[in-house]
Amino acid sequence: MKLRKQVTVCGGAIFCVAVFSLYLMLDRVQHDPARRQSGGNFPRSQISVLQNRIEQLEQLLEENHQIISHIKDSVMELTDTGAVSPSGHLPFRSANGSWVLPFDGRPTFLAVKPQDCQFAVGNRDQPDVQMLDVYSLLKFDNPDGGVWKQGFDITYEPNEWDNEPLQVFVVPHSHNDPGWVKTFDKYFTDQTQHILNNMVVKLAEDPRRKFIWSEISFFSKWWETADVHKQEAMRKLILGGQLEIVTGGWVMTDEANAHYFAMIDQLIEGHQWLESNLGITPRSGWAVDPFGHSATMPYLLKRANLTSMLIQRIHYSIKKHFASTRNLEFMWRQAWDMGSNTDMFCHMMPFYSYDVPHTCGPDPKICCQFDFKRLPGGRINCPWKVPPKTIVEANVAERAQLLLDQYRKKSKLYRSKVLLVPLGDDFRYDKALEWDQQYINYQKLFDYMNSHPEMHVQAQFGTLTDYFNAVYKTNGVAQGSRPAGYPVLSGDFFAYADREDHYWTGYFTSRPFYKSMDRIIESHLRGAEILYSLAVANARHAGMEGRYPVSDYSLLVDARRSVGLFQHHDAITGTAKENVVIDYGTKLLRSLIGLKRVIINAAHFLVMKNKEFYRFYQTEPFLETVMDDRRATQDSMPQRTLIELDPAGPRYLVMFNPVERERLCAVTVLVNTVRVRVLTEDGQTLPVQLSAQWSSASQMSATFMVRLPPLALAVFHLYDSPDSPMTLRSDTLLRLSGRGVAARAVDPLPVRSQQADSQTFYISSQSLTLGFSGTTGLLEVCISSPLTSAVSLISLISSLIVFFLLLLALRFHLQSIKRKDDPQEVKVQMQFMVYGTRPSKDKSGAYLFLPDGKAKPYHQKEPPVVRVVEGPLFSEVVAHYQHFQQTIRIYNVPGVDGLSIDITTMVDIRDQTNKELAIRLVTDIQSGEVFYTDLNGFQMQPRRHYLKLPLQANFYPMPSQAYIQDGNYRLTLHTAQALGVSSLESGQLEVIMDRRLMQDDNRGLGQGLKDNKKTANRFRLLLERRSMTDSATTSFPSVLSHMTNAMLNHEVLALPVLPKRRGIPPLQTFAPLKSILPCDLHLVNLRSIQSQDPQSPSPYTALILHRLALDCGFEAQNLGFNCTTTQGQVRVETHTEKRIKLLTIFA
Repeated sequence: MKLRKQVTVCGGAIFCVAVFSLYLMLDRVQHDPARRQSGGNFPRSQISVLQNRIEQLEQLLEENHQIISHIKDSVMELTDTGAVSPSGHLPFRSANGSWVLPFDGRPTFLAVKPQDCQFAVGNRDQPDVQMLDVYSLLKFDNPDGGVWKQGFDITYEPNEWDNEPLQVFVVPHSHNDPGWVKTFDKYFTDQTQHILNNMVVKLAEDPRRKFIWSEISFFSKWWETADVHKQEAMRKLILGGQLEIVTGGWVMTDEANAHYFAMIDQLIEGHQWLESNLGITPRSGWAVDPFGHSATMPYLLKRANLTSMLIQRIHYSIKKHFASTRNLEFMWRQAWDMGSNTDMFCHMMPFYSYDVPHTCGPDPKICCQFDFKRLPGGRINCPWKVPPKTIVEANVAERAQLLLDQYRKKSKLYRSKVLLVPLGDDFRYDKALEWDQQYINYQKLFDYMNSHPEMHVQAQFGTLTDYFNAVYKTNGVAQGSRPAGYPVLSGDFFAYADREDHYWTGYFTSRPFYKSMDRIIESHLRGAEILYSLAVANARHAGMEGRYPVSDYSLLVDARRSVGLFQHHDAITGTAKENVVIDYGTKLLRSLIGLKRVIINAAHFLVMKNKEFYRFYQTEPFLETVMDDRRATQDSMPQRTLIELDPAGPRYLVMFNPVERERLCAVTVLVNTVRVRVLTEDGQTLPVQLSAQWSSASQMSATFMVRLPPLALAVFHLYDSPDSPMTLRSDTLLRLSGRGVAARAVDPLPVRSQQADSQTFYISSQSLTLGFSGTTGLLEVCISSPLTSAVSLISLISSLIVFFLLLLALRFHLQSIKRKDDPQEVKVQMQFMVYGTRPSKDKSGAYLFLPDGKAKPYHQKEPPVVRVVEGPLFSEVVAHYQHFQQTIRIYNVPGVDGLSIDITTMVDIRDQTNKELAIRLVTDIQSGEVFYTDLNGFQMQPRRHYLKLPLQANFYPMPSQAYIQDGNYRLTLHTAQALGVSSLESGQLEVIMDRRLMQDDNRGLGQGLKDNKKTANRFRLLLERRSMTDSATTSFPSVLSHMTNAMLNHEVLALPVLPKRRGIPPLQTFAPLKSILPCDLHLVNLRSIQSQDPQSPSPYTALILHRLALDCGFEAQNLGFNCTTTQGQVRVETHTEKRIKLLTIFA
């Protein structure tokens, strides 16, 4: 084998020399004066054609640059290591300490079309209002504004409405939280059902009465319990325009922590329900309670065919600024939009809250007098000590004039003479009395105003769309169009402060255990949707629909609704009472169990080689799941399932790759023996790394490298057999402090120990070398090594042929090709920090982050125990501290998995009091005051650190990633759970990991955060060399960064086949894609559409695609799979049995 390799290398070298010599000869001829003279009379047309050909060849050469780089690295690996396995087997460890793995045998290439890079660098029209500029402009002071404390005094001239009367739309509403201080079901029983029951009766009493409703989770539950007469009455109110369904999502979603997959899914679930049961589509968005607003939301609503939207919780200084410039209504445009295709008309409410005292005008003392639920004798009153008065003939003139004054003042903040006045609050209208109090008294006021022309006002009840339509009509534009003179805005509205320095930035991290659990279930939901859709389509095509458990659809529906419910702005935010959190967790765990069943059943059918052998038994599953899936309770840490190997025969393992890319990665399973051998379906033995399972001496972790087709179910065989040369054991070292401390050697995986010192120690892979502090065991330095590529020698030679042919073609134009192979060394120091809370009256709580100053370094008396594990497939360093355990792992595999650092931090601060634990990355990247965070995993938003703002104001939500960069490097922290992030100094990223707070922060919850769990926070850290300068307002991840995030958030699912007495029927890999998808397209979901029966699927499937924007200004990397782009074009081929309804999302 050694001789054959040497001969092949020598042959390849001779071939290269020969071709290169030929190239030099032709080049010399080309430069020969005589030759030049005789060939100098080309017609201009031929020269032009030749020049075009040259440009095309240059482009082709650029696209093949990655292949050439990989070839070079492979030759260097073969010639420089000088290592030969003593036994002739791979993998083995070379003399320089690096591991040599078997060649994967598949060259990969990166071919991103220049047009697909233009999106990141294209010119965009500047909006009238850019939120980054607004932040730079404002002082964020808080002077007393008079009756409008956070605003200013509003004046007007009495004759301003003489020529155009003021149109007033009073919009009654009831904000129903699907869980907060009560559970979803308790709220429904105690209040919501009564609101909806009263609605049916009270709206029907007068056709002039209007109402709006948002949360379909509650509405659908009421519908299921209502009799046919109530249903018909409700349908009549909706179709008649008295009741409007606004937004139409399952919940009013949080916009900070929610991932766009779940935001879309809960919106689809609500809209599907409305279409199936009422035949309607919402037109206007209503978001009065999310704690800050994301630019992702208007885009999603626009794609869902809504034309207008309303937002409320915005920083009070921004509201004041927008009010003073009359910019409270604007066209909200995506920062990356090169035109106006994403524009959404948006109305911002101007005052403190959405309750009645803060919606009729600037003076809450007066507005509270028109909240007729607060009439004397009721359970609530006005804090300003002036109660409402029942409207009678004797006082109607005075009351109408007083209210009109507020209406006029509020209208001065807007550009049109159409005014929106919401009338409601949390869980309002649950008593019939309130319906009468509000509607009867307001109708008397409206009747008086409308009957007195000298008041120049037309007032009525209205819906949200009634208001927006009036605005459009007044301005003479179509629905959703931009009225003349209205500004265009881009950016978002984080972070939110409602008063003083009370920034709502704590909830970005609150209850991280459930934020993590949510994302795990989202990934399972997506995987289950894809496999179920494929399995049902295949079963229908094979005429086996009756034998497949199509009824699993009910499990999908339950999971969709549980995940949708958790996107509520008091659920994923971590801001509900403890018993409510338990209820959410219980629903999520039930859904997770159901989703695993859907995945197992679908995988069982799809991997059967002969479908005639397929049998489904409800009580006898064919597969089980093993990847961190066993949860005893909703708040317990997941446990891996043991795969018990038996010398009598193999265990079959089905691997599901839920991403739409081919995947080369390391997979770890738990086994009961060190005698492990892993084979592919075609009998190829895979390298395996064995490492100790520290919780059990009788169990081992077996890690092996697999290549999985996109969206595929691949079959592997696991054997208990004598030691294979491809199965190697990890080298484990414990770095201990203290004298005379030694680790016990545990056979068959011995552990060495040594005295810890202060010297930096290292672990390395083919792509990365990491340096760690000998004192703390934490990361200090990252070195990105020259890339190596797993390319076969035959592919090497064939690629060299292509390379030199290209070189020949370009011999008169190309001067040189140069790739810098110097290692990249960047300081990346990890520090753990602790925040306290301020000693004054106002303290941090579930919503608010009110620290007692800058963070202090985490400190414990005893030095940490540090475990170093090295092997052919991965190496890791585990640092054990009292309140956290950090594992940093690098994979020695080609492609995406090997190019970033895998970080798991197990946090447990249950013994702390008023402490928040943060991790800080300190680098030498010159990022200045600018950093970048994602919005809902959908797009990136530039941020600036402002010294004029308090520390807590500089934290932002990080649902999926954040990065810092300079002209040379970008460092991206990818996250598998939403957390709060900031960059408080140049070159730093800081993430709040968990918060334990003993008191309420006076925002209505009535509890602190004392129900902390032991939580695993998972990250990927990616260092990239860059050469492009971003614009000030847009930034995009690289191809590698997109793929890294997808791999982190959608892990491979390992599904062992359970042993059967009757034996296992033949299995085969199921790979659904006929060809690869462009690598700038992400499959968001493949979602079976429900039929009229909500518990069964229709023949239709929704294919939801997201075109990813790419930053191409990065050094090319070996992704481990072929990557091409097609300018957003994709062809979907479908069978008649599987009709696909295509919805494409572009970003």
